[in-house]
Formats: sequence, structure tokens, C-alpha cells
Amino acid sequence: MAKMWDARFSKAENSRVNDFNSSISFDSRMFREDIDGSVAHATMLGKCGIISASEAEKIVEALLIIKNDIETGVLPIDPEAEDIHMFVEEVLTNRIGDTGKRLHTARSRNDQVALDIRLYLRREIKEVEDLILKLISAISSIAKENIDSVMPGYTHLQRAQPVTFAHYVLAYAQMFIRDYNRLTQVLERTSVSPLGSGALASTTYPIDRHMVAELLGLNGVTENSMDGVSDRDFLIEFTFALSLIMMHLSRFSEEIILWCTSEFSFVELDDAFSTGSSIMPQKKNPDIAELVRGKTGRVYGDLTTVLTMMKGIPLAYNKDMQEDKEAVFDAIDNSKLCIELFTSMIATMTVKKDRLRKAASGGFINATDCADYLVKKGLPFRDAYRVSGRLVAYCIEHSTDLESLTIDEYKTFSPLFDDDVYTAVNLDNCVNTRLVYGGPSRRSVEHQIKLIDNYVELKGAEND
Repeated sequence: MAKMWDARFSKAENSRVNDFNSSISFDSRMFREDIDGSVAHATMLGKCGIISASEAEKIVEALLIIKNDIETGVLPIDPEAEDIHMFVEEVLTNRIGDTGKRLHTARSRNDQVALDIRLYLRREIKEVEDLILKLISAISSIAKENIDSVMPGYTHLQRAQPVTFAHYVLAYAQMFIRDYNRLTQVLERTSVSPLGSGALASTTYPIDRHMVAELLGLNGVTENSMDGVSDRDFLIEFTFALSLIMMHLSRFSEEIILWCTSEFSFVELDDAFSTGSSIMPQKKNPDIAELVRGKTGRVYGDLTTVLTMMKGIPLAYNKDMQEDKEAVFDAIDNSKLCIELFTSMIATMTVKKDRLRKAASGGFINATDCADYLVKKGLPFRDAYRVSGRLVAYCIEHSTDLESLTIDEYKTFSPLFDDDVYTAVNLDNCVNTRLVYGGPSRRSVEHQIKLIDNYVELKGAEND
């Protein structure tokens, strides 16, 4: 395929240089966006009288047919083409003749590709948002089934204080809600049109940039033509948002991996989302969770790629910026796959409530509540803390727990203890008396679930 720009050169391009320079192998996935942008551009050119209305109509009609032909497989994308923009333009010209050559009037590939990637990411951001909402809904469903499933909360991976499984997983729902909100903000900054910026200094043609933005459903236009073609902040922000999503998935995956071990045995993954061993027949491995954890580093690498690519580039467009697409495409593909599979994995896992309760009973996680009991009886907290610590040491020495001590044993440590201490150290009461907003009590957790369900419903309706 002849190069559009080869009139300037006296030698043919080296074949290795052509391969090195070409981006068709990865930017071809933006063919819809490239054609949609061209349809809007041609429509504007016709409305502004820059080309005739009949020429604009002919171009638009042919472009829509080309898009359909690519989608249906009638028109295969030529792997020898330099990029998707030149492929579409050449097919258009071959089909409608010289009229097709008028499409690129008042446009550069610089502002064309800047528009394409914005349109493409806008679609992908919305798809990731939908996946995040499904994940949050799955977490909410798990929480509803485990409001009373008492388990240990941990600090330093040591049993710390009693919570419920519902409260535990709802912490991740909050992380993913923040992720969704970030995506919404990135979407707003992505949804502006750079078309009309030209190569860097706009154009002498009397174009209407706002008309193009409106035709494409964008929020507005970029304010500076040099920034319009060289800005990739939105792409970096999206890759960063994906990296944070993956970080949250990775943390949750680590919990799942631990909970699946015999040492914890808090959950069991469905067979459809587990794998076995080639040599050990007893094994049931949480490979999905482990791969999510591993792919997180890959998405971090994509973020590092785009940040490093942009750090030393002067204004305006530079060929380095072609490297943004493979990185962000890789981040998108892996993140979407991980969110989807992780959601299905947790939605089908079995929570072992008896194991949760057993773990909660064995770690003295009600020791703080015992101290609080004494404080409410008038003892300063630091003194109460020491008494509770001595009680724990006593229980360890005698292989018992706070709930099983006799009242006489309690009184040897403080005369303030009375029969109501058993209510104070009861694990269910320890959870449900924590009535502070955002805490693990049933009342608080039910409120959290209600807020989350309302959030999912609202955002889902906005996306429809």
C-alpha cells in the first residue's frame, strides 16, 4: 500500500522501518471509533460548506458501509496498512473515488488519532464501570447472607477484634465504589473532542469543532490545539484507575487464597473456578485468585509504560505516543477479564460459617470488650487493659477462654467483675454493641448494604 506522505521522499521506505512504524496490528481495534469520528467530521465539513453537501453525504454513506463490512468480516483489515486511519481512508477512496480524498480536509492524523483513542476509551470506561457494578452487587449478596457470621478481624494478620463476614467483605465494596467514582471522573475528562486541532496549529478552514463534539456525544472541545494533540493525561488516568482496581482485586484475592487454605478454611471455591495438581490428587488450587494477583503487576507495568513514555516529550505530537495504545489496551483487556472472573468466583464460593465462628472463639478477640467492661465500671482504661491482658495470659495457661471462665476466676483479677461480664464478652454482643456508624453491628451492616444497593441501582440506571 502506497504511503500518503511518500511524495516528499526520493527513496522507498525500508521494509523493516515500515514494520517498525506500523500500528495497524493494534490500532485496528479502533476502527469503529475512527469511522464514527470521520462520519462526524464529514458531516461538519458539509454543513460548513467546506465540501458540498452531496460529497459529505456520499462520504458518510460509504463510511457506514465500510464499518458494517469490517464488523461482518466482509472487509478484512489489511495488515500491511500503516494504521487504521490510512486503511479506512484508502478503502473509502477506492470505493467512491476522488470524493473520498476530501474527507481529510481540515484534519491531521494527529488530531484524528487523539479523537479515536478518546472515543475508544470512553466506550471501555463504561464497560469497566458496568463490570464494577456487577462486582459490587455480588459482594452485597454475600454480605446479606452473612450478616450474623461472626469471624475475627485482623491486624498484622493476627486475630484482633470480632466482626462479621458481611462487614469484612463490605470493606472491599467501598474500595470498588471509589474505583467506580474515579472512572466517572476519568470519563468526564476523556469525553472532549480534540478534532480541529490539526497537526498542532488548527486549520485555516472555517470548521465548527463544537458541532463535531455534539455529533459524537462529547462534552465539549479541547481549549488549546497543541494540548489537544499531545494530551494523554486521560489515558494515563484511566490506566491508573485500572491499576487501583487491580490492586483492590489483588488484596481481595490474597484474602481468598488464605481463606482457602486448610489452616483457615473459611471459604471453599466452586470447582468451576478452581484447578487441580498434575501430581497431587488432593489439591484444589485457587488459580484465578492467584492469576489476578499476578496480573496486577502486569497492569502496573502498563501504567509505568505510559508514564515513562510521556515524561520527556516536548510539544506537540511525537511518534513515541504511538506506544500508548498497546499498553492501555493490555491494561484494559487484563483488567476486564480479571474483574469478570473474580466476580463469578466469589459469587459461587461457599462461606464456612462454622469455621468463622470457631476462629472467632479461639483468639481472645473479645479481650478489648472485657477491658471496656471494666472501664464502664469505673476503672481507668490503662488499668482495665492490664487486667484484661492478665486474664488472657491466665486463659492461655489453663487452655480456656474468656467466655468459659467462672465468675470466681474473674473476681480474682478484679472485684468489679459481675455476672454481666458474660454478656460483655459474648462474641455476638461484642459485634452488635458496636453501634458506631460504619461499624460491624447488624444495624450498621444492614445500613451499609442498603446504601450500596441504592448506589448500584442509581449508577446502573445512569449507565442505561
